[in-house]
Amino acid sequence: MRAFIFPGQGSQSVGMGKALADASLAAREVFQEVDEALSQNLFKLMSEGPEDQLTLTENAQPAIMANAIATLRVLEREGGLRLADKADFVAGHSLGEYTALCAAGAFDLTTTARLLKLRGQSMQAAVPVGQGAMAALLGADIEKALALADAAAEGEVCTVANDNDPGQVVISGARAAIERAIALVKDHGIKRGVLLPVSAPFHCPLMQPAADAMAKALAEAVMQAPLVPVYANVTAAPVADPSTIRDLLVQQVTGRVRWRESCIAMFEAGVHDFVELGGKVVGPMVKRSAADATATSVVTMDDIEAMAKGL
Repeated sequence: MRAFIFPGQGSQSVGMGKALADASLAAREVFQEVDEALSQNLFKLMSEGPEDQLTLTENAQPAIMANAIATLRVLEREGGLRLADKADFVAGHSLGEYTALCAAGAFDLTTTARLLKLRGQSMQAAVPVGQGAMAALLGADIEKALALADAAAEGEVCTVANDNDPGQVVISGARAAIERAIALVKDHGIKRGVLLPVSAPFHCPLMQPAADAMAKALAEAVMQAPLVPVYANVTAAPVADPSTIRDLLVQQVTGRVRWRESCIAMFEAGVHDFVELGGKVVGPMVKRSAADATATSVVTMDDIEAMAKGL
């Protein structure tokens, strides 16, 4: 069995998508549709920067999605394949869950781009800059991370945001609480705590205003049942019912990204072949969580051609 998986925020880089667009009409059509949906020349920003503008949450989220969907569309057109024939499940890390749903036909590309633009804007607006923070805990499992977050909270928000793999967990919350957590890592048997260069504390209760905004937008968005089930971030379980998917996407804004558990659950369900489209981030996490799985990253035209021959 096979799953197509999609990266989350942080995988953006200036130049992303340019080689695909130069080589394939299918990719150019994706980038053009996203630009038109957003009334913004996002592809120019992706291609040329500046990096600080691309890194802004409201730009990074639709850009990462567009790059991954362009990769998929090229693979489908050049390789003559259909996702529904080659994948048993889809999954994505945080914003990547929207990419996964677009790939599986639940949302069309224009809707996905607009939802992610709003998601980025509302997440950024939920907490004033400087009041929230996130930190990666290296050498931490989920139990150690939860204990550390509880110890550091002292009445403020401090919670596990991303359970990425057995050795990396990300915490999120009030800046002072996150700084206390970093100072306490050694006391909790954790190798290191690293403050992340993000502008807002994602996936924690401070994001509730963004969750409210997404609830309204998702209620109005046209959505079909996905061609294959998606493993939801907040449950680490497959789902295919549109109304349930909507609810889980709202919960995802403030809830934990259970990526490690999702990888293990997919592997235990029989998925031993994972294909990451548009990045080289979540595939390695799969390998650290399910060592016997195969994880392949598809980013370049060479990758696409090799994958098309192998599928």
